[in-house]
Amino acid sequence: MLQCAITNAVPEEPVVSPVSGHIFEKSFIEKYIIENKCDPINGIDLSVDQLIEVKTDACLKPNPPSATSIPNVLKDLQDEYDAVTLASFKVKQQVHASRAELQQSLYQHDSVCRAITKLTKEAAAAKEALAMIKPLTSATNIPQPALAMEAGGTATQPDEQAGITDDIIEKLQEKATVLTQERKRRGRSIPEDLSTHDTIKSFETLSSHPGLHSASTPGILALDIHGADTSRIVTGGADKNAVVFNKDTEQIVTILKGHSKKVTRVIYHPTEDVVMTASPDSTVRVWNVDTSQTMLLMRTHDAPVTGLSLHPTGDYLLSSSLDHCWAFSDIRTGLLLTKVSGQGSQPLTTAQFHPDGLIFGTGTVDSQIKIWDLKEQSNVANFPGHSGPITAISFSENGYYLATAAEDSCVKLWDLRKLKNFKTLQLDESYEVQDICFDQSGTYLAVCGSDVRIYVCKQWVELKTFNDHTASVTSVRFGKNADFIASSSMDRTFKVYGSK
Repeated sequence: MLQCAITNAVPEEPVVSPVSGHIFEKSFIEKYIIENKCDPINGIDLSVDQLIEVKTDACLKPNPPSATSIPNVLKDLQDEYDAVTLASFKVKQQVHASRAELQQSLYQHDSVCRAITKLTKEAAAAKEALAMIKPLTSATNIPQPALAMEAGGTATQPDEQAGITDDIIEKLQEKATVLTQERKRRGRSIPEDLSTHDTIKSFETLSSHPGLHSASTPGILALDIHGADTSRIVTGGADKNAVVFNKDTEQIVTILKGHSKKVTRVIYHPTEDVVMTASPDSTVRVWNVDTSQTMLLMRTHDAPVTGLSLHPTGDYLLSSSLDHCWAFSDIRTGLLLTKVSGQGSQPLTTAQFHPDGLIFGTGTVDSQIKIWDLKEQSNVANFPGHSGPITAISFSENGYYLATAAEDSCVKLWDLRKLKNFKTLQLDESYEVQDICFDQSGTYLAVCGSDVRIYVCKQWVELKTFNDHTASVTSVRFGKNADFIASSSMDRTFKVYGSK
């Protein structure tokens, strides 16, 4: 009976919609038209009378004779299953081949990206070298004769000394006179906004930033704070880079790349977006922060540069080196004004201008502190007493005190009026002083080594100790009015301390 039903089944005649051109089963399309009055494909109005019947051979049957029994139906289903399985196997083969091709393409893409990165770095280096060929931009005001060219196309200082002219001396003297008068006026009272002793005692670690420099060559060796915008801080690292960082937004402003060795000294110009850096590669670089480019490459010394100090005019730079010499250069013209090596002198380890700018101090590897007269370019005083190379010196803003440190675990305070040591801060026996710094008012003294210690000047008592760093602390600076303190360390972090 089932066989008979299958045999007698006649397929419904197909019809064509003249509106869309599609073929439908007659009963389906008629039912749809009755309900919707339109073509199911494009929605255009359509009636049953418009349908066109497709004529077929009456002898054709929907199923072959082999499909008229259950065993034959099961065989057809098995054949269909085998065909589907075979097709699935072929699809899997194609997917596997496509995956292999994709892996190869990704590998080639990665190789191309590496090559592009390398070429980009080389192009950046080439652009920097090209930029050095010409005089610096109008912002730097460097005349062409002030720069000599090396074989590699790098702008550098000439070896000859231009000398400190009478005009320069007059400029230095005028600035010193103004600063002396301002200091006397400020000396009568402590700045109203200066952080009090209790405030500094309450200072805590506000932020710690470990990601400024490369982790593969860890260590931040120096830092300095912009004088006008104290949110901007520059750090020098063992990774050969200097980084300008905004502590308020906690974002890197720019990375200054150019030195071939670690950056050991950094200075942020107090009024301009200009940074100066020094390195054991025997060079000093002056950078434009906005463009991240070297404005001036100074090859003043023949050995590692160990000290940097900016003159209060903001136009001249003092540098010291292990070549036994200190140099005085003009950062506006690129001229080496003078380079001095005292008779029987030792390699210099640090240098610092007095707040007035007419004298400065240098430290040597044989424990000597030397005071120099800039105008006369002569050694006018020596302060013996340390043992080991001098690691840091700092003049107080009051103009009377000089703090010095060496590899002897102590800090000595000197009275410049009497030329004598009036106080010695004896630290732990194993304490290695890396840096010392007075705040801008001369009220506080910061000392860093295995930790950061803040002392009250005049009483010279320890006020606060910060021991959050996990390695040697390399540099410390005060913010404006000592409202915060910043430090850098060999643990790769730069920390900011203040009141929460």
